[in-house]
Amino acid sequence: MSSLQGLLQLVSPALPVGAFSYSEGIEVLVQHGRMASAAEVQDWLAAELQRGLVRVEAAALRPMGTSLQRWRDDPGGPGQSDVRELDDWLLAQREALEMRQQQRQMGRSLMQLLVDLGWSLPGGALDLSWPAAWCWAGLCLELEVETLAQGYLYSWAANQISAAVRLVPLGPTEGQRLQLALAPLIDGQGRQLLNQDPMQLSSAGLGAGLAQLQHAELYSRLFRS
Repeated sequence: MSSLQGLLQLVSPALPVGAFSYSEGIEVLVQHGRMASAAEVQDWLAAELQRGLVRVEAAALRPMGTSLQRWRDDPGGPGQSDVRELDDWLLAQREALEMRQQQRQMGRSLMQLLVDLGWSLPGGALDLSWPAAWCWAGLCLELEVETLAQGYLYSWAANQISAAVRLVPLGPTEGQRLQLALAPLIDGQGRQLLNQDPMQLSSAGLGAGLAQLQHAELYSRLFRS
């Protein structure tokens, strides 16, 4: 399999991890009247790509990949504990219980898929959250870390746009315009973040955190976050 085919498989909406069922707070913003147009969706997603937690997770892919390789090559060595420590730290950055549940569910689903495809970690570990599972998938598919980071950001943006198309609502053409408009930012962030220490980054996405916390209190909900 070529690296391009591997990337396309990983970012495919057919990947059975349930990403379509999460809005990450967009449902709250729409119901509260704070997101009602394609321009507002674009501004929100651009701000998250520049200052939100998704960029911290993208920056963590390089050290996570190094630790996963060590775990794979030396099951009794320090690689596993390094993976667990970074995985726990990333999960702890998520304020909302629903978001932590999302990260765990999607991560476990992807890890189970990789096991079923013949790519298991030593001991068949399944309990990794989404960024770590994504990174392990990238190693299994032999993707370069830069490609993996850009794919992570692209996949996140595509899922958010899909939620916005259904919730705002937007037309499918508007959704595609949004994806094209965000492409330069995704490309630039994917390159830049790999040179940064994730633990030296912080999230300024306070609005996203509050929206994600408020989602559990909505009277009616279509999405799980």
